[in-house]
Amino acid sequence: MTGIIREERVRRAIEFRSPDRVPVVFWNRDQDQGDVMLYHLSLGVPGEGTANAWDWSVNEWGYHLVKLGDGTMGHPVEPVYREMPVAQHIRVPALREEERMSAVPAFLKTCGDRYRLASFDLSGFTVYTFLRGFADAMEDFLLDPAGFTRLMDRIIDFECDLMRMAARHGFHGIHFADDWGTQSGMMISPALWRQLFRPRYARQFALARELGLHTWYHCCGEFLPIMGDFREIGADVLNISQPNVNDIAEVGRRLRGRQCFMMPISYQTVSITGTPQDIRAEARRLYDFLATLEGGFIGYVEEYSVMGMSEENYRACGQAFRELTQPRKRPNRRL
Repeated sequence: MTGIIREERVRRAIEFRSPDRVPVVFWNRDQDQGDVMLYHLSLGVPGEGTANAWDWSVNEWGYHLVKLGDGTMGHPVEPVYREMPVAQHIRVPALREEERMSAVPAFLKTCGDRYRLASFDLSGFTVYTFLRGFADAMEDFLLDPAGFTRLMDRIIDFECDLMRMAARHGFHGIHFADDWGTQSGMMISPALWRQLFRPRYARQFALARELGLHTWYHCCGEFLPIMGDFREIGADVLNISQPNVNDIAEVGRRLRGRQCFMMPISYQTVSITGTPQDIRAEARRLYDFLATLEGGFIGYVEEYSVMGMSEENYRACGQAFRELTQPRKRPNRRL
């Protein structure tokens, strides 16, 4: 198979249609070296903007992220709604399509034949926690279910409108970023997650399918109990952002061959403290557990010097994914 366009390579990996090689995504730097280009749908991208002595990011929902010199996107310092708002006081951002999509023509020229991925930057539950504050958000689930429903559904509806906009402008996929895991488990019980959030994500993923968009779902932390739920409700690509805290062998046992994964080399362990040889071995380990001969695997590379990643290791991550070939056979592995 020669001369395959990069968009098609990504589609084949997602849809298990035998790509010529593993697609690679370069996330926050050197995107032109990969197979996917990212467009930010949010107005007020985390980490942008300055005010007085602080470096602020002011999102269109009204939350502020303050940068404290640690190199991250920032930290929420004040909830937008200290008290649960009534319906008429919820300030949903305007769509502002002309402004929001003004950079699309230049973006499309830069993309060439690459896969075009539109990103919410932060979405769903994460946005909710920034609006209400984390502690109050967690209490809302049980203490104010009507208020939670009112605010959460406005967030979901707004994101659905952005998906429709992305489809109109020729994107191939939509990227969600919404964390559910800690270092050792989920933030809420799987049962409560299934009650409150699974139906809402299912509605969004169903709309994406109607619009012809793949759904890409990012989640940090250990969230094995609900990974199968994402497959069932239609997540096309599942980004396990912290493979070091998840049982990848068990993930593969449950989902290999049915779920496409976008995987990084761990930003807490191997890509930071390992050698380029360690990085190649880890890329191969992830691939062997999660990929099939027909696809189901995308390499993910992010520059993380803030965590101590060296330039050598950053480059080694991209090279390691490019070198991947067919997964090795594992006898007696139940798919």
